[in-house]
Amino acid sequence: MKKVRGIFLKNDLEIAAMRKACRIVAVILNDLREAVKPGVKTMLFEEISRKRCDDFKVKPAFLGMYGFPYALCCSVNEEVVHGFPSDRVLVEGDIVSFDFGVVYDGFYGDSATTVPVGPVAAETAKLLEVTRESLATGIEQAVSGNDLYDISRAVQKYVEGQGLSVVRRFVGHGIGRKLHEKPEIPNFEPKGAPRVPLQPGMVLAIEPMVTAGGPDVEVLSDNWTAVTKDRSLSAHFEHTVAVTKNGPRILSLPD
Repeated sequence: MKKVRGIFLKNDLEIAAMRKACRIVAVILNDLREAVKPGVKTMLFEEISRKRCDDFKVKPAFLGMYGFPYALCCSVNEEVVHGFPSDRVLVEGDIVSFDFGVVYDGFYGDSATTVPVGPVAAETAKLLEVTRESLATGIEQAVSGNDLYDISRAVQKYVEGQGLSVVRRFVGHGIGRKLHEKPEIPNFEPKGAPRVPLQPGMVLAIEPMVTAGGPDVEVLSDNWTAVTKDRSLSAHFEHTVAVTKNGPRILSLPD
């Protein structure tokens, strides 16, 4: 594995292993999505995640990392990231974000999605669509020869152009044999940051976190769950993406 400017470049075999890890994540996220309905306790999603990891014979990536007590980050409504599964019961009109990862053959896979609970308000549906599309817009910029912050700029421009806000406290990241590798990938263009040219072999976890209100967040007393300061709704979508000579390759798709 080659390293350039502190960033690990993966070869084809390593990217293939990461694709297997990411595919497992995508399949499990699909299982979680299908289980979402009013009346369900969010702890059910933790149980599904752990069982499916056992089925695939993989290790949950988040469990125990930095002391995190669950396999799944499960965040509801105004919760941005790092929410705990619990006895909370979902009701129609909620949204629930799943952030999940596994370790397969020494490599990490990571992805996130936000799911509506039954029919949701038009404003909520717009939040989900804008966040999903901002991720797609960012991924389009993950091209060799572009700058890393072309991704950041694309996400920020799209989201703010729709009248919504990007969270600045949490960012995307490189990924490989560690869950969090260099570089950090903000969802906004940082001022005065040095250029980071994208090269084939870089693998990036791109993950816009978008709010219907302001961008500020605070962390609750559990020292993990981040919520919007104004308690507006928040959505989160993430893909693990390889930069290749033929353009961006999304690794975290089920097929």
